[in-house]
Amino acid sequence: MANSPITDVIFDFCGVLLDWNTRACLEDKFPDDVVTAICAPDDPHGFFHYEDRMDAGEDFADIYPDVVREQGEDIAQIFKYYIDHYADALPRTLPGMVELLADLKAHGYGVWGLTNWSHETFHLAFEKFPRLEQLLEGTVVSGVEKMHKPNADIYELALNRFGLKAEQCVFFDDTAKNIVGANEVGIHGVLFEGAIAARDSLAQLGVQL
Repeated sequence: MANSPITDVIFDFCGVLLDWNTRACLEDKFPDDVVTAICAPDDPHGFFHYEDRMDAGEDFADIYPDVVREQGEDIAQIFKYYIDHYADALPRTLPGMVELLADLKAHGYGVWGLTNWSHETFHLAFEKFPRLEQLLEGTVVSGVEKMHKPNADIYELALNRFGLKAEQCVFFDDTAKNIVGANEVGIHGVLFEGAIAARDSLAQLGVQL
């Protein structure tokens, strides 16, 4: 590690450490055409919009009346089912990522989490995948802090809380705008494209594993 300016690596959760799969939660429970629409990038039922509000710190109980009013009772009930059974939308850790975290720690690098996630459901990640909690030295959760990637304040909070220097950190996220946010505060942001590509990116930044 002596030859590398990088000392710490920060990871997003869904789409980086964990497979986040809404369909896995809803499939065979509700009509397939409705599930397909909900899981589409242009979802007309607004699931990801409402979930984003939860990620930013709003409570489900405060959002639910809006879902009923805007989408109708049937869709609102599906959204409630989704939140109530959120663990089913987290089927696995992504291939090679637990091993990458373990290798980084074994070689003396700090490993941390920074995620946009509701304070009401985040606990499921560590309950279902306790090895992640063992490996990560700390995690900043947007819904707890009521801050939200890609805004600068949540990256700065993570740096301050963990005692890190931005220029010595790498941040992996699967969403391009969150990489831009990291870069704007001086962190080396890298768009996540799988564990093998992540190792290559780290090597290019001087990380030795």
